Amino acid sequence: MATRENIVAFLLKRGPANGRQIAAHLGISRQAANKAMQALMLQSRVLKSGETRGASYRLAGKKTDKAAFSRRYPLKGLREDMVFQDSDLALGLRGRVARNVYEIISYATSEMVNNAIDHSGSGECHFAAEVDQAKFRFVVRDRGIGLFRSIVDKFGLESETQAVGELLKGKTTTMPQRHSGEGIFFTSKAADRAAFRSHSLCLIADNIVKDVFLEKRKFLSGTEVLFEISTHSPRKISRVFARYAPEDYGYKFQRTSVNVKLFGSEYVSRSEAKRLMTGLDKYREIVLDFKDVRSVGQGFADEVFRVFGSRYPGSAVTTENANKAVAAMIKHVVDNRNI
Repeated sequence: MATRENIVAFLLKRGPANGRQIAAHLGISRQAANKAMQALMLQSRVLKSGETRGASYRLAGKKTDKAAFSRRYPLKGLREDMVFQDSDLALGLRGRVARNVYEIISYATSEMVNNAIDHSGSGECHFAAEVDQAKFRFVVRDRGIGLFRSIVDKFGLESETQAVGELLKGKTTTMPQRHSGEGIFFTSKAADRAAFRSHSLCLIADNIVKDVFLEKRKFLSGTEVLFEISTHSPRKISRVFARYAPEDYGYKFQRTSVNVKLFGSEYVSRSEAKRLMTGLDKYREIVLDFKDVRSVGQGFADEVFRVFGSRYPGSAVTTENANKAVAAMIKHVVDNRNI
C-alpha cells in the first residue's frame, strides 16, 4: 500500500512519468513498480498512455475536472486560426496537454474549420471542444452541402460511398487551386480517433486499434467532424508528416496508404481496379491494405499490379494484410507480368 501512495505522491509532484523513472525515484524494481501501477490503474487513480517502453503514467483527474468551450461562427470572413485561438484561451490548453498534443490540436482544428469555410457552402459552423486530464476532443458541425456529396458532385462519382474511399487516398480536393487535399488525410492520421459524418455515412479512423470503419447512421444534414486524442499521447504531427511526406521525397506528400475494404470486400473486374487506383499516380509509394478483403479476381489484380505499374512506372505499389487467397492471386499476376 505504501508503494502505491508513494507513486501517487510522486506523480502529483512531478507530473507524467514512465516506469523507469517511477522505479528509480522509489528505489524499487521495475517489476514492483509495474505491479503497484497496475493496482492503481484498476482503482482508476492512474492512467496509462502509450505502449511498452514508450508508456507513461499520470494521475487520473476528478470526473468534474473538465473544461468546455462552445461557439457558433459565421463562416464568411472567418480565419480558421481564430477558432483555435479562442478555444485555446478558454480551455487553457497549454497547461492541460502535452506540447506535442497541443501542436496536433492546433493543426487539426485549423484544418477542419478551414474545410467548413471553403467547402461546406454553409453560412456558419458550430465548434465545441472539451478537455480533462485524460482526453481532448472537438466537434466541428456545419449544415452545408455535405463532405461526401461535395466530392461526388466534383468528380462525378456514382455514390457517397465511393467518395469515402477517394477522400482517404489523400490529395482529394474540390478546390485544387486553393488546397492540396491533404487536411482530412493527415488529421485522420494524427488523432487517436477521428470521425467524419455526413448524410447517412460515418467514416471512423481509429488509430488506437489501427483500423478504419464505415458505418450507416441516421441522416445528418451537412457535415460533422469529431476529433479525439489523449492529453499525453506520444504521437507527434512531425512524425505523421514524415511517414507520408518523408525527407527522401523532399518532404512532399508522396506516400499514401489505401484501405481497400472501403471500396468493397470482393473484387473481380478491371473497372473496380481502375476506380480503386484513380488518382494514385500522384504518389511514388502506394500501400494497399487488404485487411478484411475476402478475394480478388485475376482481372482486378492484373489491372492493379501489371497495367497500372506499366502505365505509371514511377509509382510503386505494395500490399499489406492480404489473406492467403488474395496474396496468391497477386503473386500469380506479379510472377507472370513479364511473360
